[in-house]
Amino acid sequence: MIQAIGLTSSPRKELPPAVDDVSFEAHAGRVTVLLGAPGAGKTAALGLMLELQRGRGITYFRGRPLHRIPYPAREVGVLLGEVPGHPARTVRGHLRMLCAASGVPARRADEVLEAVGLVSLRDERLGTLSRGMDRRLGLACALLPDPHTLVLDDPARGLSAPEARWLHGLLRAHAAQGGTVLCTTPDPKEAARIADHVVTLDGGRLVADQEAQDFRRTRLRPRVAVRSPHAARLSALLEQEARSAQRSVEVVREGGNRLCVYGSTCAHVGETAFRNGIVVHRLADEVGDMGPGAGTAGQTADTAEPAADDRRPAPAAAPAEGATLTPAPGDPDAHGEAGAQDARPAPRRGSRRTGGRGTLRTGRTSDGGDALPPPVSVRPAPRPLRPVRYEIRRATGVGTGFLVGAGVLVVSALTAVLLARVGHTPQPRLLAAWPRELPLPPAALGAGLLGALAFGDEFRHPALAADRGTVPRRLGLLTAKLLVASVTALVLAVLTIGCDAELLYLVYGGEVVEVPADWLPLSAGWLGLVTGCACAGVLAAGVFRSTTAGVAAVVAVPLLVVPLVHKVLEGPSVRTPSALSERLRDGLPLGWPFGGERHLDAVLRLVAQPVGGALALSLAVLLCAYLFTTLRNRVR
Repeated sequence: MIQAIGLTSSPRKELPPAVDDVSFEAHAGRVTVLLGAPGAGKTAALGLMLELQRGRGITYFRGRPLHRIPYPAREVGVLLGEVPGHPARTVRGHLRMLCAASGVPARRADEVLEAVGLVSLRDERLGTLSRGMDRRLGLACALLPDPHTLVLDDPARGLSAPEARWLHGLLRAHAAQGGTVLCTTPDPKEAARIADHVVTLDGGRLVADQEAQDFRRTRLRPRVAVRSPHAARLSALLEQEARSAQRSVEVVREGGNRLCVYGSTCAHVGETAFRNGIVVHRLADEVGDMGPGAGTAGQTADTAEPAADDRRPAPAAAPAEGATLTPAPGDPDAHGEAGAQDARPAPRRGSRRTGGRGTLRTGRTSDGGDALPPPVSVRPAPRPLRPVRYEIRRATGVGTGFLVGAGVLVVSALTAVLLARVGHTPQPRLLAAWPRELPLPPAALGAGLLGALAFGDEFRHPALAADRGTVPRRLGLLTAKLLVASVTALVLAVLTIGCDAELLYLVYGGEVVEVPADWLPLSAGWLGLVTGCACAGVLAAGVFRSTTAGVAAVVAVPLLVVPLVHKVLEGPSVRTPSALSERLRDGLPLGWPFGGERHLDAVLRLVAQPVGGALALSLAVLLCAYLFTTLRNRVR
């Protein structure tokens, strides 16, 4: 079950808070609807419950706040707004990627596709889905980890009548299996159709907390809709006849020539109009909405006893710091995952109810002041439980990476052929297709672009969580992205040299592609350059949240950082790498094992080169910036 207590959003300058002291319960096995007009505070209340917004209050999901649940996605399935994802990704690929993020088997994707009726569309792209199919996919994402609780923000928005009936049936089936369902809607008639319990908000405040049958009786009343050019005269006649017959009939003018008649029938209104010669353009039975506070005004727990079937415990107050939670006896919802202490705190003293089941007001402390609910801190964004698998599926789920790799191979091969035709190009640069006029070869630029896409695409098309605007900054996810980007860059570097050498051999013969004598350090430098560009793209896109910024950081290394490093290394007092390696060798009591001084010397020579040193410096700065932003977000 869900227990929301004292939800209050942060002040908004001169405006009142979007949610003000809202408390309610949503029980397991039932569908609870949060009802309110646009701007009533429904979405803000969900944001506070899910710890996505700052404010005050506390929400228990089966006895635990969300930040105390080890894996929140397995406890609460969330659908807020549109489904986040790259429009070029397939439906099945998107769900399989989220399976890796949630730590569930990949076969679960096919199971939820069948449950929501998207099996026939599993190979469709996200960008081609209709509104109804998009909402089905969002529900599939929420159901993927098989959560106990569903929290959905207006799930039927934009759906046709058959699709809305299907959705309501699925929510009802989830509740029938013992799950908890909480959804929002602005339509009172939809709330009456699907809900077991209705919580009504108006202006950020809770105005009614009712069972569905009480909601239908007090707020949705049958009426007769009449449209006539003589509406005023017909209204007076109906009221006169009701007084004469001592019947309870209410006639409401709704502007223009429209009337709403409560307590009468179409037959009686039509006969009255016929007897008096009044033209009627429309006469129909309707269900009227009496407004948010209908049937609850003036009722308090001090003057009105709750119904016998509605005497449930009030939502509990937040426990004090260091207090332990004791499960309520016989409460099936007081136990969550194995080994966790799921409990319902004791009821709060001094609370009072208003309106049906009413709102819960905070009690008073011993000094007479109101006890404020605890502050709501924005919880950390979820991280993938299987980051490497998640990153592989993310990178291979769209064709952008394959297109970039193919473009790099084609451009590199053509550039190598043109450089060989022009001449005056050293063989290492010829095989790398690296003209002196370009700051970086095509392979390094392509690797940097692929690295930048690793974060940039996710910031443009969030993929990790349906309740987040962007992907989180996590070192595990960063490590996975760096690993996958580095492997991709190595493969691209090897394929580039292979394709360039093969094409040069076919066009100009074998003398152009002879293996140089110092092929080992050249190969190490080439692989290090391409891999470093890929890592720089990942880090820069993660820091600046943009693919363009990631590529710009890669290009800035040879254009801006290299001249700076070159000027620093031009001084007469600069130590040579060989001297440094000799000093390190002489300073050790034991010799370097396996000729380690030669490897160290080769590494130092690579770093001492302007491009190598600038790239190493840029990677260090970007990594420090990434760690700084990560720690800053955690402190907040």
